[in-house]
Amino acid sequence: MKIRLSILLLFISICSFGQLKISKADTTKLPKGIKFFGHITNSAKWTDSFGVHYVLTTETGQYFSKDQENNEAKNAEIFVYHYIIRGDTLKLLWKIYDQNKNCEFDIFTKFIDKAFKVTDLDKNGIAEVWIMYENQCTSDVSPAPTKIIMYEGNKKYAIRGENRVKISEKEFIGGQYTLDENFKNGNLLFRQFAINLWEKNKLKKW
Repeated sequence: MKIRLSILLLFISICSFGQLKISKADTTKLPKGIKFFGHITNSAKWTDSFGVHYVLTTETGQYFSKDQENNEAKNAEIFVYHYIIRGDTLKLLWKIYDQNKNCEFDIFTKFIDKAFKVTDLDKNGIAEVWIMYENQCTSDVSPAPTKIIMYEGNKKYAIRGENRVKISEKEFIGGQYTLDENFKNGNLLFRQFAINLWEKNKLKKW
């Protein structure tokens, strides 16, 4: 009976490995020491063998720089922070930053919120964090430079391309992308998920 119970517990342990419980972080009660710039657009929190993880995505929105001679030029910035707390130690594991500066036209530097995901596709107990955003200064209707960035631990993966724009009732332009070497040569599960995420979110939303 003891042998059977031990086997059952071992089986449950194996099946449970890598199953992370992801939740939204309570951004009104973030641990002391977590710093960020801009306003929070998305968040996630989970615990694994390395500690307690917090991921925040933030945007500044468009703003005018005080030291610019041209008062019509706009700026916008986006950030992603991945903090980990273990015991009394807080560490910034990685950070993403992008910007658009001195734009005299329409500025689109923002996250695609529906594409924000935290997964554990390979069930190894290390979360994959997925971010998608566009970054464009434009005076017309044209595809915007768009990226998917994924981190597993501190290893970075990327898709770079442009979103898809509807220019007439039946005509679209854009939507192309390129996988980086980590996606090309890495886990097939990651590559498939990345391509599906791109296809679901590549259409420009006005």
